[in-house]
Amino acid sequence: MFAVDHLAAMLRRAGDFLFPPACAGCGRMLASHGAVCQRCWQSIAFIERPYCQVLGIPFSHDLGEGFLSAEAIANPPEFDRLRSVCAFDAAARSLVHALKYRDRTELAPMMAGWMARAGKELLADCDVLIPVPLHTRRLLSRRFNQAAELAFAVSRQTGKPMLATAVRRTRNTAHQVGLGRAGREDNVRGAFTVTVNGKQEVMGKRIVLIDDVYTTGATVSAIARALRRAGAADIAVLTFARALPDTI
Repeated sequence: MFAVDHLAAMLRRAGDFLFPPACAGCGRMLASHGAVCQRCWQSIAFIERPYCQVLGIPFSHDLGEGFLSAEAIANPPEFDRLRSVCAFDAAARSLVHALKYRDRTELAPMMAGWMARAGKELLADCDVLIPVPLHTRRLLSRRFNQAAELAFAVSRQTGKPMLATAVRRTRNTAHQVGLGRAGREDNVRGAFTVTVNGKQEVMGKRIVLIDDVYTTGATVSAIARALRRAGAADIAVLTFARALPDTI
C-alpha cells in the first residue's frame, strides 16, 4: 500500500510539473487544480436571494416571499423551477468554456459544489438527476458531455442518483449559439425522447435537469415536455450559469 501511495504521489508531482495548477479563469498559477484565483472569484456574479421563485431571476430588492418575475408570469416555463449559480458573464464564461471546450474536466467537482449550494432546495426534494444529453455524433467529436460531468459530480456530492440514459437526443441539432429565442425553440423541437427504460425510471419522480448554461430555456423546455409526457411528477432545472433577461 505504501508503495502504491508513493507512486501515486510521484505521478501527481510529475503531472503538476508538466501541467502546473492554474486558475481556469485567467491562467494564474495556483496551489491546486480545479480552482480559481481570488480575483476571478470576486468577479463572478453569484445569484443570491431575493430572486424569482420560478425562474431564479435576481431582484434588486426583496419583493416578498413567492414573488414572480414578469418573465415567469408572461411566459410560464415548461419546468417547475430554475436555479443557477451565477450570471453568464465573462468570468462564468471562462469557466464554462474551459470545461466544455478545453477538456478541463477537473473543474466539474468545483462547479458542481457551487451548483449543489445554489440548488439546495431542489436537490433536497428530488429523486433523480438527469443531465441534458448530447447527440451521439456530437458526443463522439467532443469526447464527453459537460452536463453529464456536472451531474455526476453533483450526484457524488449529494448522494442523489443520476440517470444518464433516461433521455436521448434523437436529432443532431444545429448549435444554439447565435440563434434567438424562436430559432432555439424551433431547433430543438422534437429533438428529445424518453427511452423505454427511462419511462419506468421517471414515472412519478421529482427530477432535476442538469446543464452548464441556461440561455432562453429552449433545450430544457423541450426535455421537460418529454418528461411530462412520460409521467414525471416535478421537473426542476439546475445550471452553473444563466443569461439574465437583458443579456439574452
